Amino acid sequence: MASTAYAQIALKSPSWNDLSASDRQVLAPLASDWNRIDARHKEKWLGIARRYPKMQPLEQQRIQAQMGSWSRLTPDQRNAARAHYKTLKSLPPDKKSEVRQKWQEYQNLPPEKKRELAAKSPGAPAGTRAPEKLLRTQPRQPPKAPPPVAAPPGAPPATPPVPQPAAPAPAR
Repeated sequence: MASTAYAQIALKSPSWNDLSASDRQVLAPLASDWNRIDARHKEKWLGIARRYPKMQPLEQQRIQAQMGSWSRLTPDQRNAARAHYKTLKSLPPDKKSEVRQKWQEYQNLPPEKKRELAAKSPGAPAGTRAPEKLLRTQPRQPPKAPPPVAAPPGAPPATPPVPQPAAPAPAR
């Protein structure tokens, strides 16, 4: 019984309001979830906040984007991401480098090819393919329409004219 009480005291973690102003600024993407995050994960985020001022600006932007993506995940998606990370972390070095190489090749593919591959392999065995939704740092944007091409002078309009309703027949 005493060990349970000790564990509860040891796992006490700061609420959002207990954080310093600088930690709140760095961890802002997590603000709405902070008080629901368990103590162990809060400590990890606080470690990132402590290292944040020493990071290069691009790394700071990446961290902020990742926090935003993480905060938008459901608890199930977060658990799946953690499990996937643990699986990748436990791979032998040769397999890790193979996964890194394949991931780099995937990153270099055009978006339409990525969508095609994702559509083809929904039944890939667990651990062989990274769940795209969990790795994406920004929401998928719909494809942009190509810019309109100006018609040459004298060419018919690109869209046919809308027919106008006929005038009512005069009453007799």
